[in-house]
Amino acid sequence: MMPISYPFNIPTQGNKKLEHIIDKIVKDVKLNTFWKCANVMAIDRMGYNDHGPAHVKIVANIALKLLRMLVANGVIPSIVKDYKMKNEDAEVVVVLGSIFHDIGMVVMRESHELFSVLIAKEFVEKYLQGIYTEGEGAIILSEVLHAIVTHEEPHKPLTVEAGIVRIADALDMEKGRARIPFQAGRFDIHSVSALAIEKVTILAGVENPIIIKITMSNSAGIFQIDDLLKPRIHNSGLKEYFHVVAEITGENESKILDKFEF
Repeated sequence: MMPISYPFNIPTQGNKKLEHIIDKIVKDVKLNTFWKCANVMAIDRMGYNDHGPAHVKIVANIALKLLRMLVANGVIPSIVKDYKMKNEDAEVVVVLGSIFHDIGMVVMRESHELFSVLIAKEFVEKYLQGIYTEGEGAIILSEVLHAIVTHEEPHKPLTVEAGIVRIADALDMEKGRARIPFQAGRFDIHSVSALAIEKVTILAGVENPIIIKITMSNSAGIFQIDDLLKPRIHNSGLKEYFHVVAEITGENESKILDKFEF
């Protein structure tokens, strides 16, 4: 069996710690194989959408972008506030939290966030060696595991970094993600509403630092936003920094509404 390796285009922007960790991730045969296993479980056996390398790469990129935008607007990451570490360490936390948040899917869907924590520990400790001291590594690990477990209800994020991972996970909602379950014959409100999401754009705002602009082809997408994204933002601890605007651009439906925002 040939080694599996998935490319990870993460904008490290001079963060050497993050560069070294991404390099280790790309070369890790066991992790890359686990991602394949997660997708066999999610897609082939359950008819779900991608929970492997494509999803976690998108979430990691979104999380990193959100963190940098919040920091630029004066938000202090929790690892900086509580442990006097640096913004670059917060970037490591959100990327690792994003990369490992769904790895528990190799076990099962239910309570996968708890399995993710158990599986991620070994990998994160290995990646941090040679980059952080033992004490620093323990802090990073603690923050990463918290971000992983709190990306799902009923767990509540208690750090800026965990709140970011929770929101970033929900923002991977463009319609390409919904095609797999839909083509597999899963016709429900989740798959239909996800297919309506054309584009998600993250913009800098004025009153709110971050504007999430969502373009929908039809009104079914409202469920995806109101039932899935909105609770994620409201329970993230970061809701005051976000403004979400969803617009319907489809021309062939009898529109119930033109715009939805919160």
